[in-house]
Amino acid sequence: MVGFGGLVGASTPCPCGSGDTYGSCCRRLHLGEVDATTAEDLMRSRYSAHVVGDDVYLTRSWDPASRPTEISSDRRIRWTGLEVLRTTAGRAGDADGTVEFIASYRVEGDDRALHEVSRFQRVAGRWVYVDGDDCGPR
Repeated sequence: MVGFGGLVGASTPCPCGSGDTYGSCCRRLHLGEVDATTAEDLMRSRYSAHVVGDDVYLTRSWDPASRPTEISSDRRIRWTGLEVLRTTAGRAGDADGTVEFIASYRVEGDDRALHEVSRFQRVAGRWVYVDGDDCGPR
């Protein structure tokens, strides 16, 4: 799969930073082979979906109650790294959770970062992204 930052193949390192290959990590979630077991797993897989331009997964993993009518990745953005700062709840047995992270990216020659606290909840037994608070520049 060609991501915005170049080729992302099954045997390349996963963009989420887990240390696993994309094929054994986020790709399985993107293809619907498995569901995320924690809120952090879902957040990492959504980051990877941004990297590879998988708008279908971004739509599917967003709570229908808060999801915009159309999701279209900005093709000018090249995602360059993810740092998870903190998680609250969001484990396998929890109903909801939050993940604070910094996602680095490059757009039009400028290095930038998104610092967000994202909220997740279980809907019909699956983790979904609800919304997030932008923490501003870091």
